[in-house]
Amino acid sequence: MKSVSIREVRAELAQLDELLLREGEVVVTRRGRPIARLLPVRSQRAMPSHTDLRSSMPRLRTGSERLVRAERDER
Repeated sequence: MKSVSIREVRAELAQLDELLLREGEVVVTRRGRPIARLLPVRSQRAMPSHTDLRSSMPRLRTGSERLVRAERDER
């Protein structure tokens, strides 16, 4: 695990992917305090596509426009 300042991250943003491959985990600091932890994505399928997400969701019986309108009318 490597610790780098936010200034260094901004300056070397183009090489961030190489740093993650080399180090595995990078902690970003501001004024010496950690503010973020960067991890490489484990595989290409770690984040499902929009199509995969939509196909896994159940279909609504009522259209979303009617649900939104009903919620607004209740207010």
